[in-house]
Amino acid sequence: MGIIIALLIGLLVGVLAQILMGGSLGWILSIILGLVGGLVGGFLFQVLGINIGGDLIGQIIAGLVGACLIIFVVRLIKR
Repeated sequence: MGIIIALLIGLLVGVLAQILMGGSLGWILSIILGLVGGLVGGFLFQVLGINIGGDLIGQIIAGLVGACLIIFVVRLIKR
């Protein structure tokens, strides 16, 4: 059941990041973007010493920050 929840959170975060940053990727890439964004955001907050908590809202915030950062970096590389 945890994997299904993680995929749903990843989808939500991926779609939110695409809305904030503009663009459209599709369902599968949105899930991947959200999951990887969660890892990147969680790692970034840990390195910076920011504690956002381990609840659902904290996971969404970390994932959203990470996913937006990934989109930003990919756009810089594409240029």
